[in-house]
Amino acid sequence: MNRLDKLDLLIVDELGYLSFSRAGAELLFQVFADRYERRSLLITSNLAFSDWDQIFQGERMTAALLDRLTHHCEIFEMNGESYRLKESMEQKKPPRKKA
Repeated sequence: MNRLDKLDLLIVDELGYLSFSRAGAELLFQVFADRYERRSLLITSNLAFSDWDQIFQGERMTAALLDRLTHHCEIFEMNGESYRLKESMEQKKPPRKKA
């Protein structure tokens, strides 16, 4: 926790992509709660807030966390095509013939 506290910005990418135990959820909650109003946190997730109770294994912990996270935040909701998928499809296209 001391090492994480020294970071001005903590980035958590793809929250909810992997599941973890109740103890892991509680530890992550503690990390997020500890940064509340003290340090910056950037979180990316493909899950809607309504699905976060699956990550934090319960509505009470999820509600408490979302209350802290959304208090002083900017939410960017992006519903576009995957950049990685688009790039992959471009690479698979046959080269254009020159006229």
